[in-house]
Amino acid sequence: MNKNEIKKVVLAYSGGLDTSIIIPWLKENYNNPEIIAVSGNVGQASELEGLEEKAIKTGASKCYIEDLTEEFLTDYVFPCVQAGATYEEYLLGTAFARPPIAKRIAEIAIAEGADAICHGCTGKGNDQVRFELAIKAFAPDMPIIAPWREWDIKSREEEIAYAEAHNVPLKINRETNYSKDKNIWHLSHEGLDLEDPKNEPQYNKEGFLEMGVSPEMAPDEPTYVTLHFEEGICTELDGKKVGAVELVDTLNKLGGANGIGLLDIVENRLVGMKCRGVYETPGGAILYKAHSVLESICLDKDTAHYKSLVAQKLAENVYNALWFTPLTQAILAFVKETQKTVTGDVTLKLYKGNMINAGVSSPYSLYDPEIATFDEDEVYDQKDSQGFINLYGLPTKVYAKMKAKNGLK
Repeated sequence: MNKNEIKKVVLAYSGGLDTSIIIPWLKENYNNPEIIAVSGNVGQASELEGLEEKAIKTGASKCYIEDLTEEFLTDYVFPCVQAGATYEEYLLGTAFARPPIAKRIAEIAIAEGADAICHGCTGKGNDQVRFELAIKAFAPDMPIIAPWREWDIKSREEEIAYAEAHNVPLKINRETNYSKDKNIWHLSHEGLDLEDPKNEPQYNKEGFLEMGVSPEMAPDEPTYVTLHFEEGICTELDGKKVGAVELVDTLNKLGGANGIGLLDIVENRLVGMKCRGVYETPGGAILYKAHSVLESICLDKDTAHYKSLVAQKLAENVYNALWFTPLTQAILAFVKETQKTVTGDVTLKLYKGNMINAGVSSPYSLYDPEIATFDEDEVYDQKDSQGFINLYGLPTKVYAKMKAKNGLK
């Protein structure tokens, strides 16, 4: 890439530390190109306040703020809830958000006639791969600038110093400099004291948790919530129809208030290292739990067991930046087929970080109390099990007799 030929750059812009300093850095190191900032709104709320003004003030010619929240939930998050896809318990909040954002950035870059796309992902993280593979899916020949792979800055401390030297306003300081990613689905925390796995997260410290409270700070009385699903998608809460955004917003409030959805894990990153993260996903945790409870009565054994294998592969693909691939789309098609009878109601009791099953029903339930009962029934002949066991156990019997005949242990 000849830096002098880069006249217009579209920047994936969040207004956070990395992308805030990239605008002046590009101006200094790429022959003063025009910079168009693009921010994907996936429900990060207050983080968008003043974003356009800040981008323009620090050197961008314009700033797109694209509302992708509903698309993010309906096209990326909910299909994975239907699948039950989790990566090492992680509910994939950041991994879900990157494909729709990168897709829109690529579309704007093409429309604007940009010479390159720039992102602020580090050379250690997963997001550099997620952004770039999604960009390649929609703008395969577009050059990509990744300053973290070029500049001399080595740490977030040095980034802050660069920002201060270039009069770039920041909402963080050296003491509260957790690396965070926020959207309507989750909030992640990394860095500072969390880099040492022996340190307990400061859940009860004011300002640490943003989407809820710790379990010990939750109310002493439980909260009940009933979710209605149609073909694996939640469409009603407590009898009221809700859209995707209202659904997750409401569940976030309910879950957050009851200490639901906290996760502290050391995960295996795509680039090969282990990384410790603390996640808040209150509404998402409720959705995953309720959907799983409903599937327990609606899916037959073989489909449920095979689907769990598929879910693991889907989660790996999502985490590993392979959303826009034939395999991922094929898996999603399989999952959609399994959801045709996943319709019904689930009631959960939320209590101090716990989600307790408080009842489930479905017109497509495969649970038959007459067959399952321990009391007397007239629909199941227990004598039938003898022939089944004899046939099912035939290979075991034959193998045992062979060992005895040959003196094998």
